[in-house]
Amino acid sequence: MENDALSQILNALQMRGTVYFHTDFSSPWGVEVPQYSNVARFHMVMRGSCVVTIDGRADPIHLSTGDLVVIPHGVCHILSDAPDRQADELDFVLSKSGYNGSGALIYGGPEQLGSCKLFCGHFEFEEGATHPLLAGLPEVIHLPNTQTMNAEWLDSVIRFVSSEVLGEKAGAEAIVHRLTEIIFIQTVRAFVDSVGDQAGSLAGVLDPKLSRSLNAVHSKPEEKWTVESMAAMAGMSRTVFAERFSRLIGMTPHNYVTHWRMQLAYKMLAGGSLSIIDIAETVGYGSEAAFTRAFKNQFDITPALFRKQAKIEKLLH
Repeated sequence: MENDALSQILNALQMRGTVYFHTDFSSPWGVEVPQYSNVARFHMVMRGSCVVTIDGRADPIHLSTGDLVVIPHGVCHILSDAPDRQADELDFVLSKSGYNGSGALIYGGPEQLGSCKLFCGHFEFEEGATHPLLAGLPEVIHLPNTQTMNAEWLDSVIRFVSSEVLGEKAGAEAIVHRLTEIIFIQTVRAFVDSVGDQAGSLAGVLDPKLSRSLNAVHSKPEEKWTVESMAAMAGMSRTVFAERFSRLIGMTPHNYVTHWRMQLAYKMLAGGSLSIIDIAETVGYGSEAAFTRAFKNQFDITPALFRKQAKIEKLLH
């Protein structure tokens, strides 16, 4: 499983899922969730209904029991019981409700009938990590209950996560992180199934043929990859492969290989002990000079200076 393209990419991005809280919001209520970089927030309606108003998006999204919404780019948004409801900032809500991190976040007015129970969390990616998959995520992914209620995977995962959150047993945090990652992966799959090639890089990563080529590049970045050899791995002609790869992934095969190598080098420089020349050879460069040019072109900093800055940041933190 770790050799499939999506898993390799998520590992490289160091995706980590977490749960904030589960809620019990009674009308009238409105909560403003602030902007935060490098995260994809998610909310699932366990019972009741609510409205999500996303910054920069004209139309609010109405959610009902079983609906799941993922907001990939960490933009500010408002959860409320009705459109145009005045919303309180999340920090204020947490303080006023006296929420201490356990149990349900209870907030809102006196009307208990039809209260909204939400399951809220986010998927976080390593700061500085980039990939066409992240750039290609839409501003919002909304899976209506017609998709989630019939998905046994989601029902099972949500139940398991809820029991771990409520149980607060040893190891619960690690289990919840892993399970929320499953939610992200399955949401991406469901989204691609519903819109096909319109999902862009997501569709490319999950494409049966393209993913074979991506798997090979990810597994052996040191190989001398060409469009012809990548097309052969995909079982496609050079022309068809190059066109489909560029259209879905958003960059040429050659540029993707370079991008992937640089992401691997970034991680090794930031957290490893290999010499720069060893890292260069590991990611497919025959000389330190060629590697340095490619790295500086990608990150606008030399590998040596980047490593020095990374060490200083670790000491400060």
